[in-house]
Amino acid sequence: MANSGFDTRGVPISYGNQDAIDGLELAIETSLSFRGDAIAVIDKTLEEHPDFIMGWLFKAGWLTQAMETRIYSEMVSALSEAENRLSKANDREKGHYEAIHAWINGDFYGAVQKWEAVLTAYPLDLFALELVHYTDVLLGDVVGQRDCVGRVFNLWDESMPGYEFVLGFYSFGLEENNNYFQAEEMGRRALAIRPDNPYAVHAVSHVMEMSGRQAGGIRFMADQRKHWGDSNFANHLWWHTALYHLDLEQNDKAFEIFDRHLDSRRNDGNKYEELDAAALLWRLNLAGEKSGDRWAHLADKWEPSAQDTLYAFNDVHAMMTFVSDDRIDAQKKLLSANERYLKNASDANVAMSREIGIPFCLAMQDFKSERYGDCVDRLLPVRYMTHRLGGSFAQRDVIGWTLLEAALRSKRYDLALGLANERAALKPTSVQNWRAVSRSFKGLGDHTKADRANARADSLMA
Repeated sequence: MANSGFDTRGVPISYGNQDAIDGLELAIETSLSFRGDAIAVIDKTLEEHPDFIMGWLFKAGWLTQAMETRIYSEMVSALSEAENRLSKANDREKGHYEAIHAWINGDFYGAVQKWEAVLTAYPLDLFALELVHYTDVLLGDVVGQRDCVGRVFNLWDESMPGYEFVLGFYSFGLEENNNYFQAEEMGRRALAIRPDNPYAVHAVSHVMEMSGRQAGGIRFMADQRKHWGDSNFANHLWWHTALYHLDLEQNDKAFEIFDRHLDSRRNDGNKYEELDAAALLWRLNLAGEKSGDRWAHLADKWEPSAQDTLYAFNDVHAMMTFVSDDRIDAQKKLLSANERYLKNASDANVAMSREIGIPFCLAMQDFKSERYGDCVDRLLPVRYMTHRLGGSFAQRDVIGWTLLEAALRSKRYDLALGLANERAALKPTSVQNWRAVSRSFKGLGDHTKADRANARADSLMA
C-alpha cells in the first residue's frame, strides 16, 4: 500500500502515490472549471490506482450532483469500491464516505451535515466545500450557500490553489442572500485570478440579473463568452443571457438563443440543458409568444424520466414540456408516480415535492387549460416557500411570473397589481414588470395610470 500523503493544500490523503493525488487534483479542477469530463479523468487514475479510496469517493461524490436516475448505479458502485477499502481510510475520507452513504439513502440534508463536519475539521478540503455549496443550491438552502464558504473563507488566501473557485462560491452565496455589492466584488476578484471560471461568471450574471442591470449584463456576458467553455454550464450561461433580453422585451433575441444554444435537437442534450430549455420556453409563452414545434422535441427528451421522482426541481421542468405539448399520458404518469412516491418514501425530496413540486405541476396544468383562477389559488399560498424547490431565485422566479400572468388572465386585477408592483419595486428597470403594472391598471379601469406605466416601460426600452 502507498504511504499517506497530502494534496496541494495540505489536506491529508491515505493513499500517498503522487501520480494518484495529481489525478485527483486534475479531476477536482475539471469539475470546478466545467471543462472536460471529471469522471473520465478520475476513471483513468483509478485504472492505474484501484486502491485509491479518495479517487472512488470523488467519483461517487461528484455523481451526487447529477440528480439523475440513470447514474445512480454508477454512484452506488463507486461508493461500494470505497467501502471495500474503508479500513485503510483516514478520518477525512471516512467523513466523505458517510456523507455519500447518507445521500444514497435519500438523506440529502444529513449528507450536507456530514460534509460540513469534514469541512470543519479540514477547512481547506476544496472538494468538501464544493459539494456542500452545490448541494445547498440543489436543496434551496439559501443561507447555507453563503455561510458554508464564510465559515472557512478567512483561512484561504490567493497563494492557495483553488482560491479563485472559493471566491466564486462565496460570490454566488452572497448574491442569493441579496448582498449584491460584495457578491460582485468577490466574483470579479475570482475572474481576475482566473478568467475561464464559468461559475464566477455565473455569480456576477446573477448579481446583474437580480439588480436589474440588463444592458450591462448583456455586455458582460458578451465580453466573457470566450471563457465559458462548451460544457452544459455554458448552456446555462446562455439561458442567463436570454433572461436579460426577456426583461427588455427582446423576445426575438431570447428565441435566437434558444434555437442556437439550448435546442437539444442539435446534440444529445442532458438534464441541465433541458431544464434551461424548458424554463426559457415557458417564460416566452408567459410573455405571449408562440413557440412553434419547439416543445415536442423537448418533451421527447423528458418523457423517459417522467417517473423518476428523484428531484422535484426536475419534475416541474418535465411537466412544463408535457403540459405545453399536450402530453396527457406523460402528465398522468408523472403525477401518479409522485403520488405513489409521496405515500411510501421518506427521503428529503418528499417535502420538496409535496410543498412546491406537485402544486406547481398542477398549477401548470390549470394554466394551460386556461383555468387561470385555479392556477392562482394553487400558487398564492406557496409563493414564499418556493426556495424549498431548490435552484436559484432567478430560476424559481418562473413560479412568481406564472402566478402574476394567471392573475392577469383571470381578471383578478387588484391582486395582479399588487404582484406587479412588488416585482417593479424589486426591479424597476424591467420593461416586463412595468407592462404588467400597466395591464393591471387597465383591467381596473384606470387608463391614466396604465398609460403612465406603459410610458415608463417605453422609456426603458429606449
